[in-house]
Amino acid sequence: MAQYFSNLYGIKGWAALGLFGLLFVIVIPALNLFLPESSALRVPDYALSLIGKIMCYAIVAMAMDLIWGYAGILSLGHGLFFALGGYACGMYLMRMIGTEGQYGSTLPDFMVFLDWKELPWYWQGTDMFWYALLLVVLAPGLLAFIFGYFAFRSRIKGVYFSIITQALTFAFMLLFFRNETGFGGNNGFTDFKRIVGYSLTDPATRAGLFIATAIFLMMALLMCRFIVVSKLGRVLTAIRDAESRLMFCGYNPLHYKLFAWTFSAVLCGIAGALYVPQVGIINPSEMSPANSIEIAIWAAVGGRGTLVGPLLGAGLVNGAKSWFTAAFPEYWLFFLGFIFIIVTLFLPQGVIGLLRRFKKT
Repeated sequence: MAQYFSNLYGIKGWAALGLFGLLFVIVIPALNLFLPESSALRVPDYALSLIGKIMCYAIVAMAMDLIWGYAGILSLGHGLFFALGGYACGMYLMRMIGTEGQYGSTLPDFMVFLDWKELPWYWQGTDMFWYALLLVVLAPGLLAFIFGYFAFRSRIKGVYFSIITQALTFAFMLLFFRNETGFGGNNGFTDFKRIVGYSLTDPATRAGLFIATAIFLMMALLMCRFIVVSKLGRVLTAIRDAESRLMFCGYNPLHYKLFAWTFSAVLCGIAGALYVPQVGIINPSEMSPANSIEIAIWAAVGGRGTLVGPLLGAGLVNGAKSWFTAAFPEYWLFFLGFIFIIVTLFLPQGVIGLLRRFKKT
């Protein structure tokens, strides 16, 4: 057993994971909760929220790397799965507002404003936490499974698959923008009050969400690592490098691609569910095709086919985005495009590849 875990990630890998857990599960939340605001070592609330948001993005970037870096499937629609998980969580959070909304009704405020008299059938049960968790997994998972089954069975691949996933995301964004669909229209969901009975404005609750995000990030990394070092991972790599040769050897790529695609979508959905209570809002803009393209950029900047690289890429790009959108908001998209061009031309293996090159020298 010890040899198995050693082969899974190596001694240095486990040490780095342990250091990450110590820092993000214990140290950072403690510096936020137990130090006074006047202390220079205190982690401010906005920093805790920002880091938590970036960790959610890191999970999505790793999910992208699993299918793009290892299976060679470039998705431009992963923002949809992230948003669906966020909406599933948001439905539960909206029900938890109860009669504390602006109109004092048990219905969400946007439904009262639109003169809805009762909850739609698909909102039933969303006031139960266990059902919300189930919905977080099933909403992106089932959509990914159904879409992936027909797409992969039809052998759609390459740029055609990427375009179709982007079209799917755009179609859902337009659907969720409509008020009659029952998802808040262009305003989405906001004004959340509590989760499982705890106030979202309570520092302890925010720290708990931060810790839950860090723990799930580590779990997701281990699950993805387990997949890529297994026989399944080797088959996925073979699909990326020579799918026709793999079929000649007697393998059916459909089932392997479908599993990786669906698992990746579920990871995105859970990341979206962790994102919403920390940010405090979810709306259709999360489904915009530009967001899905940005996810691919995170993976490319960090280094595809490494799992750890996309985590680094998500952190670097979103950290730069937070600074640029505050200091030079009109230049952020130009800077993002510049980063992608530099990585494409000079760093095909991303930041991880650059670090490995320095290590060899």
